Amino acid sequence: MTKMVINPNRKLSRINKEIYGHFSEHLGRCIYEGIYVGENSPIENVNGMRTDVVEALKAIRVPILRWPGGCFADEYHWKDGIGPKENRKKIVNTHWGGVVEDNSFGTHEFFELCRQLGCETYINGNLGSGTVQEMQEWVEYMTFEGVSPMAELREKNGSKEPWKVDFFGVGNENWGCGGNMNPDFYANEYRRYQTYVRDYKADHHIQKICCGANVDDYEWTKDVLATCYRHSLPAQHGFMDGLSLHYYVHPEGWEIKGSATDFDEKVWYKTLYKALFMDELIRRHGAIMDEYDPEKKVGMIVDEWGTWFTCEPGTNPGFLYQQNTMRDALVAGITLNIFNKHSDRVKMANLAQIVNVLQAVILTEGDKMIKTPTYHVFDMYKYHQDSDLVDSSIETETIGVDDEWRVPNLTESVSVDADGVMHITVTNLSLEESYSVDAHMVDWNVNEVKGEIVTDEMRAMNTFEDPEHVTVKKYDGAEVTESGVKFTIPPCSVLHLELR
Repeated sequence: MTKMVINPNRKLSRINKEIYGHFSEHLGRCIYEGIYVGENSPIENVNGMRTDVVEALKAIRVPILRWPGGCFADEYHWKDGIGPKENRKKIVNTHWGGVVEDNSFGTHEFFELCRQLGCETYINGNLGSGTVQEMQEWVEYMTFEGVSPMAELREKNGSKEPWKVDFFGVGNENWGCGGNMNPDFYANEYRRYQTYVRDYKADHHIQKICCGANVDDYEWTKDVLATCYRHSLPAQHGFMDGLSLHYYVHPEGWEIKGSATDFDEKVWYKTLYKALFMDELIRRHGAIMDEYDPEKKVGMIVDEWGTWFTCEPGTNPGFLYQQNTMRDALVAGITLNIFNKHSDRVKMANLAQIVNVLQAVILTEGDKMIKTPTYHVFDMYKYHQDSDLVDSSIETETIGVDDEWRVPNLTESVSVDADGVMHITVTNLSLEESYSVDAHMVDWNVNEVKGEIVTDEMRAMNTFEDPEHVTVKKYDGAEVTESGVKFTIPPCSVLHLELR
């Protein structure tokens, strides 16, 4: 029997709802076909947004959406995407597939999408190829209420009232596609550009996100913070609210990546081993951040994460379209548990990407739509949003098929929501073994337990021919005990228990 201990009275940190955020880029079929089909499409839509996709995303309580990139952000000039659609500039998307981008989805369409989703907005600005003036005018266009050229232009284009920008990324991946900058150079550019991301409303602060590291580039983190914190800049309110981190799981490495659907047991454990590396990244980057920000006022923003496999055969390699199996479900469950456990420092995370790209929660084909195994994990984990992380631990053993890619058999996180309801999420990384767990509650009585689970064999997926093959199912394997609750978690599964 595996022992688990939970102390609901020891609240550690708030799990920000933004940890369950998503990312949408002008890449492949994410925006066009996936989210936006246009007002004249035969596919049911509201103001051009696919009704089926919007309703599915609302069901998992998407809290925030990042747009327009990604690498696309640092080549995006926002004025190309406003005004009458027939007059908008057509460009070639040089990063993703070399296809024509007609800019029919721009600033107004993004805010309409977020209105329909009921989610917060995360705009990523163009520092790589854009000017300070361009960024300043975009912020003015979106948020200023009053007499100004940009406010008048917004009204001319159909939106008299300004929008609310919750987060603003000052550049993206500026160590790479965003300009190939050195950390000290970027940091000085950040200091300059962020000055003009102004709060035009006294009662609303746009949270500014600084470009952080790629994977384990700890030198970038240290050098950027050293430059940004030099000469009293921290004394300015809101000069930096978040520092980003990007990490993708490539089981076979960056060049090869590996198939999304054709893999063996060794690659299964190799993938999960690499997913668990997220914990080390957060701890080590977090330790550097603690040197400059011991009070944790600056959030770690993991605004790109997920699996990245070789695209599906026969698809445009620049579209990054991949299938989604139980392996992706386990990566999602493991990673979200890690974010929960580090919610004192991690304040937002954005899965890459929301529809039809990389580890998507939704795939579309014409008028058809399927929810992926990853979608169903987000559906179960949504109850952690804005809840309190509580102290928990679970006994683990090391498993795998060889000595190189060994992983713990179980991961977990536990929260208590505003109504006093406890939510336990557990992943079983084993492909063969079930584990019986005895969860002991410290000074907390359990009256009722109910559960739900996502489980299947490792390569199981949903297809347009079989869209409900992997889904959330009711779980009746938990029982209340004198000290807490007992349950058995089957192999290759993600489990959510609700305790009252």
